[in-house]
Order: sequence, then structure tokens, then C-alpha cells
Amino acid sequence: MADTHKIENADLLGVIQKNAYDAATELISEANLHKGQIVVVGCSTSETVGKKVGSWSVPEVGEAIFEGLQAAFEPKGIHIAAQCCEHLNRAIIIDYSALKNEEIVNVVPKPKAGGSFATAAYKAFSHPVAVESIKADAGLDIGGTLIGMHLKAVAVPVRLKQNKVGEALVIAARVRPKFIGGERANYDETLKDGYPSYQ
Repeated sequence: MADTHKIENADLLGVIQKNAYDAATELISEANLHKGQIVVVGCSTSETVGKKVGSWSVPEVGEAIFEGLQAAFEPKGIHIAAQCCEHLNRAIIIDYSALKNEEIVNVVPKPKAGGSFATAAYKAFSHPVAVESIKADAGLDIGGTLIGMHLKAVAVPVRLKQNKVGEALVIAARVRPKFIGGERANYDETLKDGYPSYQ
């Protein structure tokens, strides 16, 4: 089996890129995302082209999806945290400028060990680094890659109208602060739908 596969249909790549852009734009609105926040993205390029996850890694598709997402997130100052595949224990590729207190680990993703999407992110970021875990403010799971381990508590599903990228199902999430203290506690109602904008 070849290490990677190719898609040379520019129209298909354009559709995939637009699907990714539309999903990201919708998530920004629905989750009230703002500058400085992090969105974890897990992505199966195999699922995107209608194949079984992990079976059909397509670098051009990873690049198209990254470009579509980045076109939506970057102008808003929102950072992408690209989740690697299970061969790298779902480590995260992120630009150094987005790090908070995460410890950097040493790995460089490639299509069959990290995934085509994480590889595209690594190539595109100005100063790419890998970390083992992160606590993101929202997430996009493209193709059933299981991103929950990298979301802050409490994760809340976001139903997107653009719920596919190519053939891959997209599941989105945002987070909100935990409610604590029980029935006698008072709550800040402005936090029930997310984190404060000044964060």
C-alpha cells in the first residue's frame, strides 16, 4: 500500500477547502470565539474522500482543509491546534505563539504518522511545535477523530449547518465554565454560553 494518495481534481479540492472555511466561520459565530482562543481540529483526510479513517492519507486534502480553516480563523486571531492521528497518541501541532504553559515535545508529523492535516499545519505555521495535550476553547472533528481529550471542561455540542467536509462528517464543540456550588449558588449569566471575551 502506498504511503499516501493523490487527488489532482482541483475542483474537488476547492469544494473541500470551502466546506472547511464555512464550517470554521459557522463555529466562530455559534461559539462566540474571539482573538487568542484555540480551536482543536482533528481531521481524517481518508474520511474526507470517502474512505475508511486511517486508510487513505491525502496530503493535498490536508492542505486544502488547513487553508480553508486558516482563512476563517487567522483574521480573527484564533489559533488552530492540529491533532495528530493515533500513531502519535493524538499529540497537537500548534504555532509557538499560541502556547500558554504547555510543554513542547519533539516530533515532526508525516502523513502516515501524524496525519496529512497535522503535516499541513506543521508546514504552514511560522514556528510549529508539538505538545502532548492542550485545553482548547472549541473543536472541529472532521471524520470521527475523537478530539474530546483536548477540550476544556465542559464541552458542549455545536450543531453546524455545514456538517460535512467532503464526505467526512463534522462534529463541533465549544466549552463553557463548570457550574459549581449547588442550588444556593449565584451564577454569572454571561458565562453560561462560553468564556469571557477579555480572556
